[in-house]
Amino acid sequence: MFSDSPIIRRKSTRINVGNVPIGDGAPIAVQSMTNTNTLDVAATVAQIKRIQGVGGEIVRVSVPTMEAAEAFKLIKQQVNVPLIADIHFDYRIALKVAEYGVDCLRINPGNIGNMERVRSVVDCAKDKNIPIRIGVNGGSLEKEIQEKYKEPTAEALVESAMRHVDILDKLNFDQFKVSVKASDVFLAVGAYRLLAKQIVQPLHLGITEAGGFRSGAVKSAVGLGMLLAEGIGDTIRISLAADPIEEIKVGFDILKSLRIRARGINFIACPSCSRQEFDVIATVNALEQRVEDILTPMDVSIIGCVVNGPGEAEVSDLGLTGARNMSGFYLDGKRQRERLSNDDLVDQLEKRIRAKAAQLDEKNRIKVTDISS
Repeated sequence: MFSDSPIIRRKSTRINVGNVPIGDGAPIAVQSMTNTNTLDVAATVAQIKRIQGVGGEIVRVSVPTMEAAEAFKLIKQQVNVPLIADIHFDYRIALKVAEYGVDCLRINPGNIGNMERVRSVVDCAKDKNIPIRIGVNGGSLEKEIQEKYKEPTAEALVESAMRHVDILDKLNFDQFKVSVKASDVFLAVGAYRLLAKQIVQPLHLGITEAGGFRSGAVKSAVGLGMLLAEGIGDTIRISLAADPIEEIKVGFDILKSLRIRARGINFIACPSCSRQEFDVIATVNALEQRVEDILTPMDVSIIGCVVNGPGEAEVSDLGLTGARNMSGFYLDGKRQRERLSNDDLVDQLEKRIRAKAAQLDEKNRIKVTDISS
């Protein structure tokens, strides 16, 4: 977390999804969900590892059938990131994946039958120390709530959520988090604001069914940005009709932009104009792909000319200021004697970015060692 973040987090209780703490001031976790067929164990495991590889801290897997639960068992054995089982209606699936070591259950208590069935799931969760996520969606509200409100409203989403919360309260179970998602930004934001005042449990944020990569990223950034800036939210999932690894990248970009969490490289780049002395757009796009494996927090500014270049470079870990043929290079905010040829900037910058990341990693390693010794 950035030490200078101006955001004051909403106070909440803490749950643990595997080894990832959620709530009570813990870092806001970024998660995603597989879109493979769960029965295809190899494909699902491969996708989970790709999600984890770009920083995903929790992964949700849909488990719609008992056959899928058996596949989940095999998947769980092959990964080391916490897994949430997404379950609807059938309480027996929840009991089965709990037996197989699931780290969290995404299941709404009010939708799995009579109280005896609910109690069996809750008792199992208590026994195995498994938290539950209550997930309300604006597109699937209960029939009676739809009839009462006529259309999805913030109040309708919260009423639905509180029905499930009340069930868990009656069973003395408080290890849960809640989401009230909608595809409409204002509807979702309004619902989360209301819910944040009514419960103390952690909140899982998301704009559901946000759309394709570009439009979905924008909607998620606007909606989640509004809530996170108010201190609301303990874990986030960006719902995109795209590769799940893009959800993780966008999630961390949102947190970085709000100075909530730092992970990976924060590129500061101009949109380019006729003053540019090299192809800024091509350079930045190529670098983003080459160094996406670097999770070390650092600022890298790439500016095409000397108008804004020096000012940005002086507050960055690495900076490039465009000039004819040879561009100026900054390290830790200081102009270096060496200049970089505009003919092979991507190779030169990648080499220097990796060297700086290694230096920062070693510095952090020494600091941690000093603290623990």
